[in-house]
Amino acid sequence: MHRLSKRLYTTAANVATSSTSSASMTPLVIKNNRIFASVILSRAPQITRDSTPFERAYFDYKEKLERQQASSFPTEFYFKKGSLAERRWKDEENARRAAMTTDLPLSDVPKEEDPTTKAEKAARITEADRTKNVKSLDRALQRTLYLVIKDKEGWRFPQGQLDKQEYLHEAAERSLKEDCGPDMDTWLVGRQPISFFKQSSAKAEQDTGLKTFFLKARVFAGQAKPRNGMDFAWLTKEELAECLPSEYYNAVKNSLSEF
Repeated sequence: MHRLSKRLYTTAANVATSSTSSASMTPLVIKNNRIFASVILSRAPQITRDSTPFERAYFDYKEKLERQQASSFPTEFYFKKGSLAERRWKDEENARRAAMTTDLPLSDVPKEEDPTTKAEKAARITEADRTKNVKSLDRALQRTLYLVIKDKEGWRFPQGQLDKQEYLHEAAERSLKEDCGPDMDTWLVGRQPISFFKQSSAKAEQDTGLKTFFLKARVFAGQAKPRNGMDFAWLTKEELAECLPSEYYNAVKNSLSEF
């Protein structure tokens, strides 16, 4: 028990120190490979996606079938005879019956709006979509967005080298704050990596390779504020394929959501 407490204390002290001075870190090297921890930080879809033509046809068919099998509506119980509400309901019902014999979806049947119960629908296409602002979280509301940053080496997920006294998830959380700032409310989904990327050294003077382990996380609030000289973007899976190196993207693509 004493050893465990000492281990946790040493780890916490090392994390605090490494966040302020990278020189105090002792990089972890295993089998001639430097070990990095990376975070695949995502923003979940904010609205339901648009239905496909097949899905719309199926739901319309199902609604028409249910109307055919349903018992007749007792209008005399709910509406006063000759009232405006009764006439409005009959007009709508006649339109629905006409749609039953055509290919017109029931959802497209025109309805008279009641000004007392009118509700404004929020737009599914936002200003960030129209201006193609990839730094905004208020875009591609039907899709999952992923945070990537850009430094002199190119686009990548937030990452940092693992210290000998750190666990993988500790290094991932520390690296995310170092690369993107402390102003985001995030949740690390688990402590086990969901993918990894192995890269051999491309420079003759370097005798070590690189192994990057990716951990999954979600963002709830806030925005990324990378260090000076770094850029960032919130991208969909298709957009990631265009900006990330092909080998790097292929290592993580199966861990990314299609929507």
